[in-house]
Amino acid sequence: MDHIDTILVVDDDRDIRELVVDYLIKSGYRATGAANGKEMRASLDKQHVDLVVLDVMMPGDDGLTLCRQLRSGEYKDLPILMLTARSDDTDRIIGLEMGADDYLVKPFVARELLARIKAILRRFRTLPPNLQVSEAGRLLAFGDWKLDTSTRQLLDRDGTLVALSGAEYRLLRVFLDHPQRVLTRDQLLNLTQGRDAELFERSIDLLISRVRQRLNDDARTPAYIKTVRSEGYVLSMPVTIKERRE
Repeated sequence: MDHIDTILVVDDDRDIRELVVDYLIKSGYRATGAANGKEMRASLDKQHVDLVVLDVMMPGDDGLTLCRQLRSGEYKDLPILMLTARSDDTDRIIGLEMGADDYLVKPFVARELLARIKAILRRFRTLPPNLQVSEAGRLLAFGDWKLDTSTRQLLDRDGTLVALSGAEYRLLRVFLDHPQRVLTRDQLLNLTQGRDAELFERSIDLLISRVRQRLNDDARTPAYIKTVRSEGYVLSMPVTIKERRE
């Protein structure tokens, strides 16, 4: 029997929540709603959820706070699509930095919501990593660095912690999953956060620069993330998987 995806819709607006849930059910998904963070956590604890549609503007813990909590806990790999009533880029950037997979501005066309959900789930399931590193408790070692895939933390050769934003972690993780392979800006965009707007296309170069800074990599003569003219970027170091010691 084919797997039917379960979508959790978290929105304090009952009318919108029920409309989205009903539409997703009619579109062939299992769907359920939650009005706040407490109901969201209860729903996640009692059933398997494949993707969360999360509204930003909610009383109590807002969507950005809940997104951060999800990304720092046991649901850190759960796909998240965020909704906002604000059309400016501030919430969108913060949400993507915190680990959201995509963003949709209200009011939205139901078919666009459905298309974005399908795209997120497709990206989530069809990434072609060279290394199977999704298990918790693994360290990805490259050069003088290690990336802890359980805590999403970067460690230098002395074990000193280097903080990464959600976007920086996702970008570095893509490179570590595809070591010594040239990736175009388009591929990096799709593998990290999906195609949403020109803003995020342009931000790939900025994000590369920030990750290089975290790695103490000289932008003019980088040792880790190298620029391949007219093609893209490549992580030049080999990657090995190590067990994480508790």
